[in-house]
Amino acid sequence: MKAIVHETYGPPDVLELRDIAKPLVGDDDVLIRVHAAGLDPSVWHLMTGLPYLVRVMGYGLRKPKNPVRGSDVAGVVEEVGKNVTQLQPGDEVFGTCRGAFAEYAPARADTLLPKPANLTFEQAAAVPVSACTALQALRDAGNLQPGQHALIIGAAGGVGTFAVQIANAFGATVTGVCSTTKTDLVRSIGADHAIDYTREDFAAGRERYDLILDLAGNRRVSHLRRVLTPLGQVVLVGGEGGGQWTGGVGASLMWLALSPLARQKVRLLMAAIRKEDLQTLKALIEAGKVTPVIDRTYPLRDVPEAIQSWERSHARGKVVITV
Repeated sequence: MKAIVHETYGPPDVLELRDIAKPLVGDDDVLIRVHAAGLDPSVWHLMTGLPYLVRVMGYGLRKPKNPVRGSDVAGVVEEVGKNVTQLQPGDEVFGTCRGAFAEYAPARADTLLPKPANLTFEQAAAVPVSACTALQALRDAGNLQPGQHALIIGAAGGVGTFAVQIANAFGATVTGVCSTTKTDLVRSIGADHAIDYTREDFAAGRERYDLILDLAGNRRVSHLRRVLTPLGQVVLVGGEGGGQWTGGVGASLMWLALSPLARQKVRLLMAAIRKEDLQTLKALIEAGKVTPVIDRTYPLRDVPEAIQSWERSHARGKVVITV
């Protein structure tokens, strides 16, 4: 089968389209014929091996243990392990897998669900990592309640477009922060207000927010706290800035340590993709409350170009790979 692989860490040019063996299926696994795969920041981190914390966490100190990138997947079940009963060959599924940038990918059966009938494979592949991150940031870390006011920084990106829609579905008033060319998009997916950060500093206004979700990672927490309500919360996804060892997480640790002593809380989210959260998202999608926003699709051979474009342009929604 054809797959995008890399044997060393580095920039997108370390990725190559090669013919490799089709994965074997374990007893509790499913083999998926991949139709589409999502591109998210974890692809970049695992490709570059940065921050170094990624390597220490078990992905390979000197080179990647799994040379095939991609975890968001949508496709058709090709084969099932002997212990798998809830899925069968021919089922259309979406979820996460091990190595989605390939014609076939293995996955644990408990990381997959039937694909929402109202989504294409490309749309379904955009959901798992980014939408679960948005859901957990708002619901679990941020405890967002109906009637509260949420500020979402990075509202036009892969996680942000889901966060705007989910916050809206939760009954919150939503303000999205984005660049000039993306304000119309942010309003169109449910934001009550859109702030163009190139023209306006949200922290200079009079509005106060119960929850600030920072997906951009380039503002100091002290700057964000200026516009929090007295009992408000900041949720950071990805930390502030970027260092080679911790990727900016270290810059947030002081605020996390001080947070229990303050009325305003600061939380750092490290999302985990859970089947029950995929089920929640599927219900929101099928109810028409959440729709994936796709910036552009690329064929499998152009994954390096897709990553380079993603690095340069800060996509409007998700970038998806078709197989």
